[in-house]
Amino acid sequence: MKTRKLGNSDITVSSIGLGLMGMSGVYGQSNDDQSIKTIQRAIELGVNLLDTADVYGNGHNEELLGRALKGRRDQAIVATKFAIGPNFQGVNGHPDYVKKAVEDSLRRLDLDYIDLYYQHRVDPNVPIEETVGAMADLVKEGKVRFLGLSEASAQTIRRAHTVHPISALQTEYSLWSREVEDEILPVVNELGITFVAYSPLSRGFISGEIRKFEDLAVDDARRYLPRFQPNNFQKNVDIADEIIKIAKEKGSTPSQLALAWTIAKGALPIPGTRRVHYLEENAAAADITLTSEDLARIEAVSPESAVQGGRYDENSMKGINL
Repeated sequence: MKTRKLGNSDITVSSIGLGLMGMSGVYGQSNDDQSIKTIQRAIELGVNLLDTADVYGNGHNEELLGRALKGRRDQAIVATKFAIGPNFQGVNGHPDYVKKAVEDSLRRLDLDYIDLYYQHRVDPNVPIEETVGAMADLVKEGKVRFLGLSEASAQTIRRAHTVHPISALQTEYSLWSREVEDEILPVVNELGITFVAYSPLSRGFISGEIRKFEDLAVDDARRYLPRFQPNNFQKNVDIADEIIKIAKEKGSTPSQLALAWTIAKGALPIPGTRRVHYLEENAAAADITLTSEDLARIEAVSPESAVQGGRYDENSMKGINL
């Protein structure tokens, strides 16, 4: 597995990470034993950046990761997040909450420290300087090694970085979600911050595995996202099919092609999966090299402007890039 330095840190991470959210029932029923095998296989493959959050499964996801890491802690870079309340209700960036949240996460993870601690969403009612100040205290106390932000605006990133170095900025980024390219990517590159891309396969759409709305389980959260609505679904499948054609020509899967595109853009993707087969497929994308001509062709057949529906509903988007 190819590696890279995590910005403003002394951590070496894999060039592709693993997102764990889907292991806690967000996209339909999950299986803990299967998920633990996937996490442990990731470590065997050198995929060491493991991404969770306290809100995923209301703590279940962190506990799952803690179980998977028994005897393997020194091989993993553990990233988790705080700020979103249980059941994705509310955002809290108050310093007192930061201190409580990290203690809860450490207990669930059964760890002495967290490698990368993110504010999951920016609290519009608490100055970012206060939140990051409290996070910086955790670094001094040895509970956290390095700090990150998620879905923050360019201005907020700059303000946070003056309080304590920010090592990673995590935001959705894929062929179909490229809003960060105008303002956010230039800022993180300037400040030496690693851009971590979540949902690099547009929640599975680009993989080509999802062909119709009815394929989604009744308890799959994607049923409520704009891009997956029946009136948008087929149009987006048609775009994904164009990516599939190029992938076949390159001798790769569409997922691998999309991940290689993300890496070529300078990002560190953290695709999520619950299955070893897809993990191994995604990890192999690190070895794919795309030329400038390849990149141009991929972007031409899959322009963001052609994608139908936003990545979240209107209300959820209000908490993005504050």
